[in-house]
Amino acid sequence: MPSLNHVHPFLFEHLDIRGAIVSLDSTWRSLLARRGYPATVANLLGEMSAVTTLIAANLKQPGRMTFQLRGEGPVNLLVLDCDEQLRLRGMAHWQAIQELSSRSPGRPKNDLAPSGGGSGDFPEPGAQLRSTPELLGHGQLALTLDTAGMKQPYQSLVPLLGDSVAAIFEHYLTQSEQQPTRLMLAAGPERAVGLFLQKLPTADARDSDGWNRIQHLLATLRPAEMLGQAPEDLLRLVFPAEDIRVFDARPVTHHCPEDWEKIQNMLRSLGRAECDAILREKGEIVIRDDICNHDYRLDGPAVAALFEPPSPTLH
Repeated sequence: MPSLNHVHPFLFEHLDIRGAIVSLDSTWRSLLARRGYPATVANLLGEMSAVTTLIAANLKQPGRMTFQLRGEGPVNLLVLDCDEQLRLRGMAHWQAIQELSSRSPGRPKNDLAPSGGGSGDFPEPGAQLRSTPELLGHGQLALTLDTAGMKQPYQSLVPLLGDSVAAIFEHYLTQSEQQPTRLMLAAGPERAVGLFLQKLPTADARDSDGWNRIQHLLATLRPAEMLGQAPEDLLRLVFPAEDIRVFDARPVTHHCPEDWEKIQNMLRSLGRAECDAILREKGEIVIRDDICNHDYRLDGPAVAALFEPPSPTLH
């Protein structure tokens, strides 16, 4: 299937409606790998991966955009982070309760405990699981935007309003950009897909019924269709009679390299005494990087090397 792991911006030529479609396959699988998320958690994370990428594609200068869905429900944290080069990373936290997702008769009840491999069994696209409000509970959508030239990061908090990840972000975008916005999101074990539409200020002057017509066409789209079609084919399927100009695609990658320098500097800031105390108690220092799914492990000699004075420079 062509053009995966890319964002495709597009424009309805005669309607003044802009849009973008993102389809993630290997990027999504890499982000999901070795997480052990239940299907319901992975679905939410996949949808949020798609919409975060769509929004981050609008970054005009070097920087990073981080979205967090924080709630009081079983899925209490979703974090997605993307920079201007569309390098994506993310994670989820959830409570290991028994009935997080729907089950078929006879399905074992211990498959939702956190584990080291696989991503859990995904339901069929569109299968009915516990609703997003039930999974997230009351909470907030938080945005942190840090771009070149900013004296300090911009932060925004809004309540979680909507019965899906798409509805939550639709509300956020409509309020923040003051333009009607529609989103369709879908995720499965192999792909995560997002479709974004936004009505521009001059749209009604171009075609008074255009936005309503496009919304009605969008409402016919099903998750299985989103996950089963290449992006260009999906646009033709949903909007067969519309004149759409598709712009150059931009690649999206999962980017989570290890950063030993950051870890070493953090331990130096703790000080030798604190590090030695941890070593005496634990035998090693283990630092968990949740968003990148890395464990940094340092034994006694590795820690001692951090505090050795630099070798004298020979002249």
